[in-house]
Amino acid sequence: MKARLAVALRALSVRRGAKWVLRDITWGLKPGERWALLGENGAGKTQLLKILSGDIWPTPTPTPTPTPTPTRAGTARRTYLAQGQTVDLLDAKPRMAYVGGERQDKYSRYDWNLCVRDVVATGLGQTDLLLAPPTQTQARRVSAILSECGIARLARRKFLSLSYGEQRLTLLARALAQDPDWLLLDEVYNGLDADYRRRVDGVLEAARRRGQSWVATAHRAADVPRGTRRLIELADGRIRKIRTLLRADTARLGAHAKESRPLQRRRPPPHAPHAPHAPHARIKRSSAVLVRLIDVDLYVEYRPVLRAVNWQLRRGEHWSVFGANGAGKSSFLKLLYGDLAPGAGGKIVRAGLAAGAPISEWKKRVGYVSPELQSLYAVDVAVLELVASGRHSSIGLAEPMTAADKRAARRWLKFFKLLSVATRRPRELSYGQLRRALIARAMTADPHILLLDEPLTGLDPKQRAVVKRLLGRLMQRQLTVVAAVHHAEDLPRGMTHALHLHKGQARRDSAT
Repeated sequence: MKARLAVALRALSVRRGAKWVLRDITWGLKPGERWALLGENGAGKTQLLKILSGDIWPTPTPTPTPTPTPTRAGTARRTYLAQGQTVDLLDAKPRMAYVGGERQDKYSRYDWNLCVRDVVATGLGQTDLLLAPPTQTQARRVSAILSECGIARLARRKFLSLSYGEQRLTLLARALAQDPDWLLLDEVYNGLDADYRRRVDGVLEAARRRGQSWVATAHRAADVPRGTRRLIELADGRIRKIRTLLRADTARLGAHAKESRPLQRRRPPPHAPHAPHAPHARIKRSSAVLVRLIDVDLYVEYRPVLRAVNWQLRRGEHWSVFGANGAGKSSFLKLLYGDLAPGAGGKIVRAGLAAGAPISEWKKRVGYVSPELQSLYAVDVAVLELVASGRHSSIGLAEPMTAADKRAARRWLKFFKLLSVATRRPRELSYGQLRRALIARAMTADPHILLLDEPLTGLDPKQRAVVKRLLGRLMQRQLTVVAAVHHAEDLPRGMTHALHLHKGQARRDSAT
């Protein structure tokens, strides 16, 4: 068995813009250790993973001045060791493999639509795109890893046609292709149903038996991989705790998150607790129908996703959409929004949109928030402009903001408690702040319908509670909400109906 890598960090700090996101980090990692990296959104967890992987450099600190600095000059050091011998960064990088939402987002952002086999093959050379065809030996290795991860049947599928869970397993396979000493797992269970979580568990258990190590960020107890034995916790960019992981630590995470298991039912979810609702939330049968689906078949890249769906959404209803990864939840929301169209023979009727009218007119009345949208906001604009762009259903602004744009953006930034970051860039926000900014963006056009695809994924317990409370306030304003989730605790109070997607079928359940 080859000598595995150890890592030593001493007095490292990282600055982004005017903010120190990591300060005076000193930490040692030994081969065979498995760490849980905890902390609220914005604590610096992802930046710490990037320091470990060698993808970013520590920020040099100036010589001491009367103004305190995060570290003393000349003390910062990042060292990789194997059997006590120093390993150069260029040799160490292939032995550190990152898996997480940030890498997954890049494929959507840059439209990297390789087939699954080629995505995994890029892990052999740690490149984003496949620069040369794999050799026979490399091809056999790729096939073996696809089988180990249970995705051999997907080898020829295009990456962007996969479900969220299939994409995550593909990227885990890509990381394993380079035979890393350390897996850097950034919220690796986010957006996965119970079946895909079990698959990831199995892959990580096999990695543990091979002697591979990991550092895994988590906000939920269920997101700490089995076999994790050590804990490091960050707060405001500083180390708060380093010690053995205790049962009390995972119990604390579970209590903060008010966790339930991810939903995985073959029948429509019961009225409670999967569709929490307010006692007074009763919808009149005479309420206006906003969207009606009639015998709708839905295809994505020529693959059937939903069949013969008949469903309608009335004003004031609030629907939760459940289903396993790949059941079609995201595609269903894109259909409602207008990014996807019904197959031949089906029909979708949208209130107030005349036949033949451009779909852009409908989108101005519908707010839409998804992890995919969050990945697209790598544009270098101020948060104020990001939010204002919701009035035009655009990514960024083609023209300068009008006075009305600014008023709407400031109004909703204030509602979501984000006025203080209005001049910052999206990449300078914490994950939770950016998610709230995107919901604020969706509200600037005063929509009748708000479509939410996993709105709380990636948020820490405190941020989840804030966003749920704000969504509850929005729902009291006669806004109609449709939310796709995996976890029951991610639903705000006031949901009135549930739709369960399974094997191409949509089954309705009323909570009223």
